[in-house]
Amino acid sequence: MPGDLDLHRLKVLGGIACYCFTGQSGARPPHSKGTVQSMNVIKRVTRCLLMITVVAVCCSTIALAQTAKRVNAKAPAEVIAELQKLLSDEVAGTPSLPGELLHVQAPRQGIDVSLAAGVFDRESKQPLDPHHVFRVASVTKTFVAAAILRLYEDGKIKLDDPINHYLPQEYNTILDKGGYPSNVITVRQLLTHTSGMFDYARAKQYYEIISANPKHRWTRKEQVEDAIIWGTPRAAPGKEYDYSDTGYVLLGEMLERLTGKSLGSALRSLLNFKKLKLDETYLETLEPTPAGIKPLAHPYFGEIDAVDFDPSVDLYGGGGLVSSVEDLARFYRALVQGKIFQRDSTLQMMLTVPPTNNDAAGGPYAMGIQRRHIAGNVCWGHNGFWGTSAYHCPDIDVTIVRHYNQAQPNGLIFKTLYEQIGKSLLIAN
Repeated sequence: MPGDLDLHRLKVLGGIACYCFTGQSGARPPHSKGTVQSMNVIKRVTRCLLMITVVAVCCSTIALAQTAKRVNAKAPAEVIAELQKLLSDEVAGTPSLPGELLHVQAPRQGIDVSLAAGVFDRESKQPLDPHHVFRVASVTKTFVAAAILRLYEDGKIKLDDPINHYLPQEYNTILDKGGYPSNVITVRQLLTHTSGMFDYARAKQYYEIISANPKHRWTRKEQVEDAIIWGTPRAAPGKEYDYSDTGYVLLGEMLERLTGKSLGSALRSLLNFKKLKLDETYLETLEPTPAGIKPLAHPYFGEIDAVDFDPSVDLYGGGGLVSSVEDLARFYRALVQGKIFQRDSTLQMMLTVPPTNNDAAGGPYAMGIQRRHIAGNVCWGHNGFWGTSAYHCPDIDVTIVRHYNQAQPNGLIFKTLYEQIGKSLLIAN
């Protein structure tokens, strides 16, 4: 079967040939009469034969260049073997990691693979499977931000409205008394972490409570109240970037209130999980575990197995989703490729980084999503507390999702593996 270039070349040559002998595209040859008309035909044919020669030479040159590029590229099997070795070497060389999952999707290289290395948990030493699910933690924020923006598209929320328009009065009262003016802070500022809200999840008291009672069942309201008690406003609204789970907990409340659904149902319907085939993604304990999926890989906090920590420690919008590497790849690809929103302008707004956020840790932060460079290419995604990172690089159409089930890995392992993956895929820029 001819390739796209071959078909295009045939169409171009055929069109030129048709014009050469007819004087117009697609018409039947005229019955020539007279010497003048004959001479015109001969001249036209001569010019067109020259055109055909030029087009054929140019197309052949392009085809040769493309063939050379394919010859120089690595075979998919070779790349996959390299990726598995990189993953296995990282786990073996980083004792703090119990195991690691990796998904790489690079259609131009013929790669779409999920890999695993290490163990499901340290006690049983059961091998980690590429399809085991895990707590994605703050990667949930991208889902929440996208859902809020879908409500914006539907005319149910305005991003520059004060948050007191969309929160229950009891929340507005808590915030106002705590020094956070709910009639000034906007929805946009919650999305971009520029509200000045103190992050309850960074308070030492938060970790002390978890350590003393890991099965404590937190509520959303409790976490907002604790943010007021444990800290003070970080900056005036809109003035500085300061990462805050508290802000996303409030966005979770807004999603429930504006949709009349639970947070899980709101995310599922607004983002169309079914269409995206997110069959292994759910809010832990707030939704039933999907039938037939692999069990939850054990997350570790240093040496502590945190699988029995109550998921409510991070559940109400700042985190809470359980997913798989393949589901996260599908989500971020669909998001950055513009397949979730109704309008292109909504995606562009989501990816716009405020001037206050250019120096955010991990890369410039937009609305629930960060920009960073992998092998010199611009990529969009998010990281999560338990070792999740998911990024899509639109210019090269590459998606990379990792999860290493460790909140406190020894060593700076994030960048190294990404750069190595870039070299294996030959995408270094």
